[in-house]
Amino acid sequence: MKVAVLKGGRSLERGVSLRSGARVEDALERLGHEVVPVDVGADLVRRLEADRPDVAFVAMHGAGGEDGTVQELLEILGIPFTGPSAAACARCIDKVLAKHATREAGLPTPDWFGFKQTAFREFGAGDALAALEATLGFPLVVKPSRGGSSLGVRFAASPRELPQALVSAFSYDEQVLLERFVEGREMAVSVVGGEALPVVEAIPAGGDRYDFEARYEIGRTRFECPAELAEDERGAVVEAALGTYRALGLTGFARVDLILAADGPWVLEANAIPGLTDTSLLPQAAEAAGMSFERLVERILDLALAPAGVS
Repeated sequence: MKVAVLKGGRSLERGVSLRSGARVEDALERLGHEVVPVDVGADLVRRLEADRPDVAFVAMHGAGGEDGTVQELLEILGIPFTGPSAAACARCIDKVLAKHATREAGLPTPDWFGFKQTAFREFGAGDALAALEATLGFPLVVKPSRGGSSLGVRFAASPRELPQALVSAFSYDEQVLLERFVEGREMAVSVVGGEALPVVEAIPAGGDRYDFEARYEIGRTRFECPAELAEDERGAVVEAALGTYRALGLTGFARVDLILAADGPWVLEANAIPGLTDTSLLPQAAEAAGMSFERLVERILDLALAPAGVS
């Protein structure tokens, strides 16, 4: 089968995408498929029309690949592709929209407010920060609304730290999310074909935050998979993750990130195109389930080619 691996692009997560794509290409070649590597750029449509792959494996992260843009083009061209639909990707990439959908589905997610830069420039939103602080309290987590890999995420422990955290987050996106900080354990549940893989716990070394560097630098974070959880804890975490997967209309494969607090799991976000690098969580969860990386890639391809309605 001819498989186009879409990777790279021009997002801030280009480097991670290239690593994911290269690993997928190696696996596909070992599986006997004809691989067409595509570093996505302005010639994408021309290349796809010329090569006419049987399926596209989307290994792009961030803007362009994880926001539904490339998925819309593939839908127009009639090329099956891995991962969720364009609409589901668009919901997931926007953390504010995703949290609204999560909350409307009755799932636990930390309280939040979303602000656009125009609200500060034109409507005096800065004068509302005191009321916001009184509602959410401190510490706060300040995130770019669109993006992944923890890029631009900052923690504000006090009102004094909030302005700089906002400036940092706004440097990545025109809208930011201010979220109530929940103390607990970092959990990730990968879902493939509507089925949850073993839960992964990310434990940053030396008490670090689980930021971009901790995600991708080997040795910065220790991962436990399966996570050491009581059966009721595991059930609650998986139930919240699968509920999020369904609420956001996800199909194929995805990953849901949560915090397990003393009062149960809290959904943080869903990743429509999770990483497939050596340090990524989805491959670790698959391995814990007894699934090799090659088998994981083959399963993802099978789902892309499955009849409509199969998750």
